[in-house]
Amino acid sequence: MAAIRLLVGSVYGGALLTAREIRTTLESEGHRVTLLEAPELGDITCNDEPLLVCTATTGQGELPPNLLPFYLDLREQLPQQPGRPFGLIVLGDSSYGDTFCGAGDLMEEALYETAARKVGETLRIDALETAEPEQEALPWVRHWLTLLDATDA
Repeated sequence: MAAIRLLVGSVYGGALLTAREIRTTLESEGHRVTLLEAPELGDITCNDEPLLVCTATTGQGELPPNLLPFYLDLREQLPQQPGRPFGLIVLGDSSYGDTFCGAGDLMEEALYETAARKVGETLRIDALETAEPEQEALPWVRHWLTLLDATDA
């Protein structure tokens, strides 16, 4: 079973509720999930567990206030995470056009700069199409876990 660090960026609670549902479901299946609602660099530099980012997008493609300090520290300090697997679940609103799910793009770029390794495709959940993002996120996370297992083999 996997041990995962789940970093959350939430404004109105949708991403947080999704992340909590992911944690509850995965823990019931025997995985260990550390949910980080206000992550700090020390939360990832003290271990090598795969990272799963579940974040909303705010404003014009920006990160939520609770994830922004982590992102800024990550970009400034660039703690090297060579090969560390990560995945992205991003909630957004497609009516924002080019900035739709922009927070995920920011996090992806920052994690790549630390030499982390993306596993799978980013899950982009559109608020205009999905009222319950966890319904899309849970199957995606299960698939992501199989990809993690495949890359560890």
